[in-house]
Amino acid sequence: MCLHHQSHILLSAFLLPWLINPGKMNEIQTLISELVKFRDERNWSQFHNTKDLAMAISIEAAELNELFLWKTTEESELVDLNRLKEELADVFAFSLLLAGKHGFDVKEIVLEKIKKNGEKYPVEKSKGTAKKYNQL
Repeated sequence: MCLHHQSHILLSAFLLPWLINPGKMNEIQTLISELVKFRDERNWSQFHNTKDLAMAISIEAAELNELFLWKTTEESELVDLNRLKEELADVFAFSLLLAGKHGFDVKEIVLEKIKKNGEKYPVEKSKGTAKKYNQL
């Protein structure tokens, strides 16, 4: 499976509970609030501009990928789950901070993206294949 599809699966697994149960959206806002509180207690907001938050997401995603570097698919399934949770949490944390900085409704932007992806990857053309939309 290509990295593009893996990232969609990881994001979907994280956000699916909130998308299914709209009442859980308050939990996303709670996460953002807790992250902002943590950040502000340390006076780190000065470092949380859009560029640096985006770079932090990329760096943390690279650390996540490092868990799987040079491993077979089978070996990757045996990843240290505690390290996996930590790296995913870092990616999610910086992503939520970036969304919060711009006042994005996480549920709304993810649902919009799912809709766009549904148009780019219609089931009848994309089911069972990892081809990119322009190769279907």
